[in-house]
Amino acid sequence: MNIPNSITTIRIIFVFPLIYLLYQPDISCQWWALSIFLIAAATDWLDGYLARKLNQVTALGKFLDPLTDKILVIAPLLVLIERQQVPAWAVFLIIVREIVIAGWRINPELNQQKEISGANIWGKLKTVTQIIAIACLIIPLSSFEKFGLISFWCAVILTLISGLIYLIPSKSSVTES
Repeated sequence: MNIPNSITTIRIIFVFPLIYLLYQPDISCQWWALSIFLIAAATDWLDGYLARKLNQVTALGKFLDPLTDKILVIAPLLVLIERQQVPAWAVFLIIVREIVIAGWRINPELNQQKEISGANIWGKLKTVTQIIAIACLIIPLSSFEKFGLISFWCAVILTLISGLIYLIPSKSSVTES
């Protein structure tokens, strides 16, 4: 287990106190939850940077990093459903996309690749938008809720678009096959 993969694993562990804090009614707990969420989200950049800088990009990291992103996004979204801040059907679309693409990315027979593929720019944009939306919906200030909802719906749209881009073969991969 190298340094970037260790950081990714720590991000998964952060989800447990995040969820615990989100269920606490105290406003200070909500601020702590937001802090943990943002730290975990920021370390997503850090583990990727270190993996490239230290030449420690691994197949495990390519698998574990996006899986961790999914856990970090889906867990608070489920709490936001319970709080009735976001609709379950929209979160369901996000979850289905994530499962389908995770399976597609690691199955070379489906995606016509020799190894696990990394996230493309659309997948990264989708993740950033999801993080912004969740952070704004976690903030215990009503002034952020509208922006959080707008960001959430943008994230749903980007989630679907990025999923289609993964699944629809590009012109170059069709001609190479």
